[in-house]
Amino acid sequence: MLFNSYEFLFLYLPAVLAGFHGLVRYRRDFAIAWLGLASLFFYGWWNPAYVLLLLASIGFNFLAGRRISLMPERSGARKGLLAGAIAADLALLGYYKYANFFVRAVNDLAGTHWGLEEIVLPLGISFFTFTQIAFLVDAYRGRAREYRFAPYLLFVTYFPHLIAGPILHHGEMMPQFSKDQGGRIADDFAAGFTLFLFGLFKKTVLADGIAPHAQQLFTAAQSQPPMFLESWIGALAYTFQLYFDFSGYSDMAIGLSLLFGIRLPINFDSPYKAADIADFWRRWHMTLSRFLRDYLYIPLGGNRCPAWRHSLNLFLTMLLGGFWHGANWTYLAWGALHGAYLVINHDWRVLRVRLGFGADPVSRPARWAGRLLTFLAVVFGWVLFRADSLATAGNILRGMLGLNGLALPAGLKHGPLGERLAAEGWTFSESPLLHGAGPALWIAALLLVSMGMPNTNEIFARFRPSLNMARGVPPEARFWQWRPAPAWALLSVVVGVAAVCSISELSEFIYFQF
Repeated sequence: MLFNSYEFLFLYLPAVLAGFHGLVRYRRDFAIAWLGLASLFFYGWWNPAYVLLLLASIGFNFLAGRRISLMPERSGARKGLLAGAIAADLALLGYYKYANFFVRAVNDLAGTHWGLEEIVLPLGISFFTFTQIAFLVDAYRGRAREYRFAPYLLFVTYFPHLIAGPILHHGEMMPQFSKDQGGRIADDFAAGFTLFLFGLFKKTVLADGIAPHAQQLFTAAQSQPPMFLESWIGALAYTFQLYFDFSGYSDMAIGLSLLFGIRLPINFDSPYKAADIADFWRRWHMTLSRFLRDYLYIPLGGNRCPAWRHSLNLFLTMLLGGFWHGANWTYLAWGALHGAYLVINHDWRVLRVRLGFGADPVSRPARWAGRLLTFLAVVFGWVLFRADSLATAGNILRGMLGLNGLALPAGLKHGPLGERLAAEGWTFSESPLLHGAGPALWIAALLLVSMGMPNTNEIFARFRPSLNMARGVPPEARFWQWRPAPAWALLSVVVGVAAVCSISELSEFIYFQF
């Protein structure tokens, strides 16, 4: 079931809200159990058979985590159980997500013809696996103790985060399941509902609106190398499609959770405003970055080691982070590219310090130059992230570098100017991406929104819709910040109507596939 579907909006969500708020008046544990069962139903709507797999994973990790918590702290058996449980989780993830990839890779390298039936990837398996690995490690470290199955079931399956994150920590969610909202029901409901509508608008109007322009490029590039202008327009279209798709989902998840009085961590904080690539990863998919830092980068040694080892740790963390996104060489290449970006960024900052300039640039032009360079580096990376193969990505990247040539829009070839340009040797392209000003206007508008306007975390900051505060929130209330007032209610109605009317067909969130 998708957040942007009629059955979710008009049937599932009202029923779950009515059941939760009806039960919570009598027994909060009943309401928690109801929310857990409703979350299982939400997951089973996609494929009921995989609910058993999800329950098996939850039951296994609950028992393993419980046992780890009860064992003596420094016993070898405790460490062995942790390693075994994590290995079992990774084996499950590896089978469903990477088995076909490895078989194809072996066949390509060895010339063999081993076969394996196509395996259907369970929805959200990467997210619920990582959530539970974090729980196991926290149990081993003494930070998580859970002896009640119903709250643990809800912790893993809680439907606002189950399919595409954020990746949660046990310690930040369980206390919220145990306490009521303390008289903030009306404020939470108003802020959560409005935030959800804003997210729905981002998804159905903005992300889905520009998606066809990205699709045109990546489909055409599978068979024909695109030229300079088509490559940049299509790559930028995907850059903003992904941005508003993920930003919209993140807003909807936080807004939905707030309807139940439960706050999720921020997962998205204007990443295209990042000053450098490290800053970008502190703003994009923030809970995944947190997971990779706490459970991979730091155990590898982090920055408390020789410089070469630190660079290797950065690179390996991003390489595995890329592979987490999918079983394809393109994701590995994307992860390696960002690993290289981080190493270069770190070495650059070290060099600046040694030369006496300070790690971060001070002047405004230098900061803007850093933002522009970061944005362009990210756009190049998204080509690898979106392409179906390295060959397709190579076609587009060569086009962006001008190696496939340059053609002007076909609309310019008519009239005296067109005749003059043709006489000087310019060629013209019939690509749909160069028909009219539509794609360029879309890109310009979304660029302005993503880089020049406050994000929803800042707009709703006065009502603390999430666990942590966004950066850049002004200490005093501003006119553009949301409040329960008639003007905001009217705007919410307009945004909501536009968003619902734009649901023309089922359009999955991009991060659902991970």
